[in-house]
Amino acid sequence: MTAHEIDYKIFGEEMQYVEIELDPQEAVVAEAGSFMMMDTGISMQTIFGDGSNQNQGVMGKLFSAGKRLLTGESLFMTVFLNEYHTKRKLSFASPYPGKIIPVNLTEFGGRFICQKDAFLCAAKGVTVGIEFSRKLGRGFFGGEGFIMQKLEGDGMAFVHAGGTLARKELAAGEVLKVDTGCIVGFSPTVDYDIQFVGGIRNTLFGGEGLFYATLQGPGVVYIQSLPFSRLASRVFAAAPQGGGKDRGEGSLLGGLGNLLDGDNRF
Repeated sequence: MTAHEIDYKIFGEEMQYVEIELDPQEAVVAEAGSFMMMDTGISMQTIFGDGSNQNQGVMGKLFSAGKRLLTGESLFMTVFLNEYHTKRKLSFASPYPGKIIPVNLTEFGGRFICQKDAFLCAAKGVTVGIEFSRKLGRGFFGGEGFIMQKLEGDGMAFVHAGGTLARKELAAGEVLKVDTGCIVGFSPTVDYDIQFVGGIRNTLFGGEGLFYATLQGPGVVYIQSLPFSRLASRVFAAAPQGGGKDRGEGSLLGGLGNLLDGDNRF
């Protein structure tokens, strides 16, 4: 497996985008909806799956697409091919505030495990599949972190992390406990499992969920401070319900109402 060699630059701070430079006949594969802009001379083609099984007949294409369906992603991806005779550039944007992480798969032994909605784009030739778990606890209690994607190949891939990014290098046997939704990705040498929080008060009143992930080294782990599911739930909880206005919008109490309410963590 040999992926296309691509050059890139990442721009921005809170809302980043990655600019990829393609040599003639080089291509990149991306999730639907991540495209931002491109030079002339680059063609777009919608394909089943990630394009890694395009020469293996109908069944190969269906198998590739089926793996993506299991992770909750679209059956289709888009390939951007430079058909011009000189270098061309195109860009892909972050879906929400956070950081774009460049992942050189050769530095991770040709395999990287990431959250199912973290993948942004990659050099054509990189396989985007599902990471199957042999541990029963992950399947029943893994929540957001259960269904993981695996990126395989020898090229560059780009994943997105929400909020602020933390990169941890775990030594052999070192354990890190993480909220399942805060995991972005980790190297294949990291052992990943689900653990019960424990304690009656923690279970009933903790508000942090019943389970968290344990990551045991050696290996590299990427953690995000703002999972999209957490952002979406906060926005939904703060939105006016039933078509009514919030107390802070022109009511008699106005800001005083918010003071009486407190934050309440939404």
